[in-house]
Amino acid sequence: MSLTITFLGILILIGLISVVRIHAFLAFLFVSLGVGLALGLAPLSVLDAIQKGIGGTLGSITAIIALGAMLGKLVAQSGAAQRIAVNMMTLVGTRHARWAFLITGFIVGLPLFYSVGFMLLAPLVITVAYRYKLPALYIGLPMLASLSVTQGYLPPHPAPLAILKQFNADMGLTLLYGIIVSIPAILVSGALFGSTLKCYTTLPNPAFIAADLPEDQMPSATVSFLTVLLPILLIGFSTVVSPLLPAGSVGQQVLLFIGEPVVSMFCAVIVASVTLGLRLGKSMPTVTARLADSIKDVAMLFLIFGGAGALKQVLTDGGVNQAVADLMHDSTLHPYVLAWGMAALIRVCVGSSTVSGITTAGFVAPLLTASGVDPNLMVLSIGAGSMMFSHVNDTGFWLFREYFQLSMVDTLKTWSIMETLVSVSGLAGVMALNWVLG
Repeated sequence: MSLTITFLGILILIGLISVVRIHAFLAFLFVSLGVGLALGLAPLSVLDAIQKGIGGTLGSITAIIALGAMLGKLVAQSGAAQRIAVNMMTLVGTRHARWAFLITGFIVGLPLFYSVGFMLLAPLVITVAYRYKLPALYIGLPMLASLSVTQGYLPPHPAPLAILKQFNADMGLTLLYGIIVSIPAILVSGALFGSTLKCYTTLPNPAFIAADLPEDQMPSATVSFLTVLLPILLIGFSTVVSPLLPAGSVGQQVLLFIGEPVVSMFCAVIVASVTLGLRLGKSMPTVTARLADSIKDVAMLFLIFGGAGALKQVLTDGGVNQAVADLMHDSTLHPYVLAWGMAALIRVCVGSSTVSGITTAGFVAPLLTASGVDPNLMVLSIGAGSMMFSHVNDTGFWLFREYFQLSMVDTLKTWSIMETLVSVSGLAGVMALNWVLG
């Protein structure tokens, strides 16, 4: 009965978000209350579970998401991303512009949210396409594939980070495995599939041609690359070096501290405030205003995460998680495939990769204990599933269509297929890595 109630609750959630168009936070609260009462929890117990779920989810990720938004805003408005793109173009030439944007998308996508990265780089793609008379979709899709992969697979992006925290996975290992899985996924969905799109010669929207910043107003290439990559470098250095030091030593404790996502992101924001703000002639009030403005971009994410955490806690307190684990225990499908499939189904129905990833994590958490699978790879399998077949219920679908001026059918044949390849390639990479690790 508990599984039936849960299934009906998920259907109602999907309907409220995708059909009725109620805000995801309100839909989560409505379903959480209804499911909790239907599962037999006392009314006050349902409210306690909702409050506990919201607090527990937001408590572990709010600071990282806020810091990531701040870093993204500084990178976007300082010209650092433009500098990275220009340098990559200079390195490979216009003939290989698609490879330059593929690499740029991955580098910029590591610390930036997808929407920020898209609105930052898409105008650069369109500008290059107009200047050099290149097919915009042909050179731009590899970049979008890179952004999608980093958003779906890699912390400190919101959904992978929230799943990682819930599974108590290791940030460094998840990031390392994620990068290993990301490379073939980007090559398949971006480079290989993108190479078939030369026939799409529709001119992109000229309203989005990027205005070039003067040379003297942009940071140097070294500063741009190092500032953008600083959180990844700190986390990676801590992961690799700290196990080599004596256990409990001061050096190890310092490295472990620096490798914590909150600390590494905080350091990156402080450095970026100087390198991408003060050193470029911006006043401290101007830099502070940009940091404050960045929170507007992620405020709604906090509500969505809180609502998903509330539903997760209600299901947990109602005993549903254990019921799901018992049901799946005898399944012949691998736990990674089960998690991927559930995330993919919710993604297609709801449209939000974030909602899909976090909702799925609440269901499959008991599988980690029951099956003994690697939590780091489970994060990646859910992340891959959450990118499946973006279509008309996903804001990214319409953003892509507006910028590249494609018909509905052509958008489905390009953008939606690319997202599907990102998802399927990710699962294949996870299974291959699981086989290699034994």
